[in-house]
Amino acid sequence: MDGLRFECQRGCTKCCETKGYVYITDDDLARISTYLKMKPEEFTVRFVYKTKHLRRLRKPGNGEQCRFLKDGGCSIHAVKPVQCRLYPFWPELVEYRDLWNDEATRCPGIGKGKLVQIGTALEVAEEMKTAYPGVYGD
Repeated sequence: MDGLRFECQRGCTKCCETKGYVYITDDDLARISTYLKMKPEEFTVRFVYKTKHLRRLRKPGNGEQCRFLKDGGCSIHAVKPVQCRLYPFWPELVEYRDLWNDEATRCPGIGKGKLVQIGTALEVAEEMKTAYPGVYGD
């Protein structure tokens, strides 16, 4: 694999609608709470679910995946979590071509845009591993 192509498609929110969780880092929590003009503690109580090793955004509970997806777009786009910002350059997608190709069936931006060299894609994927050691191991 020489490289990967990806260009987010205007108006597409399929990645935000995919079943799963959005994990957040300490920096994500600080940025988002500041952006929403909330204290981090208040943001945590209202929007964060904590496990022993991870924090994730609470789901709205109405079958939707993300409470910040509003009117066809992300209401916190300027400060979105690392996980969202780095999509689709996640380790499991970058390291395994079959998973990348499978993701392309859900994401219309995969396969479009400028070629991203595999080394660059792996560097981005490494940022995910650093941000979420509880997901990707220490």
